Amino acid sequence: MFWALALFAAPVAAQNPAQPYPSGPLRIVVPFQAGGSTDMVARTLAQKLKDRFNQPVVVENRAGANGTIGAALVAKALPDGHTMLLVQSGFVSNPILMRNLPYDQARDLAPVSSLASGPMVLVVHPSLPAKSVRELIAFARSRPGELNFGSPGNGSLSHLCAELFDAMAGVKMTHVPYKGSGGALADVLAGRVPVYYMNLVLALPYLKDDRLRALGVTTRERSAVTPELPTIDEAGLPGYEITTWYGLFVQGATPRGVIARLQEEVARILDQPAMKDRIAADGMTVVASTPAEFAVFLKRETEKYARIIAAAGIKAID
Repeated sequence: MFWALALFAAPVAAQNPAQPYPSGPLRIVVPFQAGGSTDMVARTLAQKLKDRFNQPVVVENRAGANGTIGAALVAKALPDGHTMLLVQSGFVSNPILMRNLPYDQARDLAPVSSLASGPMVLVVHPSLPAKSVRELIAFARSRPGELNFGSPGNGSLSHLCAELFDAMAGVKMTHVPYKGSGGALADVLAGRVPVYYMNLVLALPYLKDDRLRALGVTTRERSAVTPELPTIDEAGLPGYEITTWYGLFVQGATPRGVIARLQEEVARILDQPAMKDRIAADGMTVVASTPAEFAVFLKRETEKYARIIAAAGIKAID
């Protein structure tokens, strides 16, 4: 299940000197809809890679099945590093929750680098009387099972944020899954599903016009984007922490030399002040890593999600 094993089993063959990397156009597959936070990161990275490599870099959105449609495309691509996959954190739950993945996630996808990390934000519809984390916990305890929370899908990061909250707070809210974030957000804004965890920056317009109320961010530290907003940890649920992150992968059999070359260029891009500023504007912090460091991080994240999924009794799907 873990990428650390797959990484060190990857082929060590070097690129043919006659075919320097990259030898042609590149593409970044985003397994989610265009316009979302993952897509924004991918398009910024694509422009920078184009400048570094002097090759066209296109972003291709292949949404569906919690990211597995786009991931399958990369898993079956040529192992030459020209096709990349950019995913967000909830992606690591797929092997735990899906029995019949069309690929082996650890074997067929090789980690290149983490890119950025940041918080999700717990929001509620203003019609809900809870104005703080403590008040939400008290309200949910007084109505076990009656309070609904939405998510973009079973096993998504938003879903896992809520399940961890329930487990740590000793409450029971009812999960209402949607086929993507658009439907979930629409019903939250309408007040039909009053509790939701979403990307902080995407939430800002709705917070500013009071269409949603923020109760706290999911990271251990406050966000520089909303320094006035407490963390869930400090607002009433000590120890709570989930981070949203973005990472880059290539086909699992890609030679390590190619992966190392790509990672080096990505690290240089992430170190550019303009890139750091852009990532910060999205509520994120740059986090560059080596493939081995990213593999270890993925192992730790997978184990964490597995514990949340088991405690919540979330069932695998076919």
